[in-house]
Amino acid sequence: MPHSSDSSDSSSFSQSPPPSKQDSSDDMRKVQRREKNRIAAQKSRLRQTQKADTLHLESEDLERQNAALRREIKQLTEEMKHFTSMLSSHEPLCSILTAAPPPPPEVLYATHSFHQPHISSPRFQH
Repeated sequence: MPHSSDSSDSSSFSQSPPPSKQDSSDDMRKVQRREKNRIAAQKSRLRQTQKADTLHLESEDLERQNAALRREIKQLTEEMKHFTSMLSSHEPLCSILTAAPPPPPEVLYATHSFHQPHISSPRFQH
């Protein structure tokens, strides 16, 4: 019984050859690769979420530290204003400041050693 050319053409497109061992092996590799990729993507999303959580916690901690430091700055500024005011009111009444000339820098810095014996210029020798 002869086949028409139309029926043979349509059958070649609609039917695929039976799967070979190679095809099923390739299909298995595709399935395994997709599963492996799915797991890798899931792990990547988890790591990304954990990193975002860590950054959020770190940000909150830094905000708390910043607020504490701002409170400390405010308190120290108020303290400085208080001491500056006390000094301003004390200076006109201070007998040490009005009676004696200011001490020379050597007296003010006596606890610090600024002597530089390595300078050999005649200008610095006594």
